[in-house]
Amino acid sequence: MLKNHFSLFLALRYLKPKRTFLSIITLISILGVTLGIMVLILVISVMTGFEQELRRKVIGFDAHLVVGNQAVMEDWAATMDLCKSEPHVTAVAPFVQGPVIVEFQNRRLAPKIRGVDPDLEKGVVNVADFIVDGSYDLEGDKTVLGSELARTLGAGVGDKVTIYSPGNFGQILEELDRLEKEGGGAATAETLRQMILPRELEVSGIFESGRYLYDSEFLLVPLHIGQELYSLGDAIHGLALKTTDPYLAPEVRSSLNARLTPPAFAMTWIDMNKQIFDAIRMERSVMFFLLMFIVLVAAFGIMNTLITVTVQKTREIGVMKALGARTHQIIGIFLAQGMVVGVFGTIAGLALGISMVQYRNQVSEFLTTTFGIEIFPRGIYQFSEIPAQVVPSDVAIICVSAFVICSLAALIPAWFAARLDPVKALRYE
Repeated sequence: MLKNHFSLFLALRYLKPKRTFLSIITLISILGVTLGIMVLILVISVMTGFEQELRRKVIGFDAHLVVGNQAVMEDWAATMDLCKSEPHVTAVAPFVQGPVIVEFQNRRLAPKIRGVDPDLEKGVVNVADFIVDGSYDLEGDKTVLGSELARTLGAGVGDKVTIYSPGNFGQILEELDRLEKEGGGAATAETLRQMILPRELEVSGIFESGRYLYDSEFLLVPLHIGQELYSLGDAIHGLALKTTDPYLAPEVRSSLNARLTPPAFAMTWIDMNKQIFDAIRMERSVMFFLLMFIVLVAAFGIMNTLITVTVQKTREIGVMKALGARTHQIIGIFLAQGMVVGVFGTIAGLALGISMVQYRNQVSEFLTTTFGIEIFPRGIYQFSEIPAQVVPSDVAIICVSAFVICSLAALIPAWFAARLDPVKALRYE
């Protein structure tokens, strides 16, 4: 048994703590691998969780597909019927969307209105699920505000906000030209006053989607009011679609784009949020490679330890080679040392990493209350707690990569030890 495990036996013997400087270096090397794996698992899990949570919020409040033509859709009823005929499309709703100026008690902001048909819209996005105050009521002259927009304006349920639309600026300029030519005189002011007359709407509810972009920049109004503000008549800006599965949206988009008459086209929720998802994925990849350098530093510590062992054990290596130890057995001793350090560091790092992911919010709360360090500001990220999702394949890649790096770090000192000439090693003994 001892003969079969000759290399492993000596490797464990050399790694056995003896209260020497070499033992301290070994412990530091194991600690470096442990910390590297722990931080990698924690960071990758949090970034994966952040991406998945963001996807859930986008899917929950965004339409799965949007059909438009970069202008206004006049004959949209026919396009709506075409969209409904798609196999995976479950609901279609028209909308009007654009910037406006909102005023309340001398506070003015420039958010976006979204004019919707409440009955059709609830099949695509049920805004009623996001109402935090009041009700989802768009009957008559009523509006529903995003929570951050309402807070900034200081408006609440029952208040009346004034909306100015830029949608008729072209008509105003045309009217000015006409009145100049005709010498309208006193009629000019009255005519323009009627054309830019603002719309006063009562706040019936406040929604909170969980995304700052939506909650701070959108107010919902009835479809007919959106059309009036933009002087569209019966036209709309686009159609919002819901599919049986949000991840089937690209397939439905391809089918629709083949059937739609240009310039009409379809876009998915992935296309509309592509920039932010690409940024998260890029940051995730960059963080993986940057944090892997922690493991590389630990690997240099392992290499340093084994080189020191090679120097200290020169006589023993010479004796073993003189007694017939083969080259692969000597390499196996040092390679086994690196692998043992890698195994212990990987197991410890895996356990600590999973524990940190499990108790990430408690650790964050402790740092905030004890040291005043807020590592995940809720006001910026708009999440009530730190999201995280452990992906087994990611954890496996991290652990295997760390183990391989630790094993490779042992190859150089192992090769030098195996090439040691026993005659030179024992010359001065």
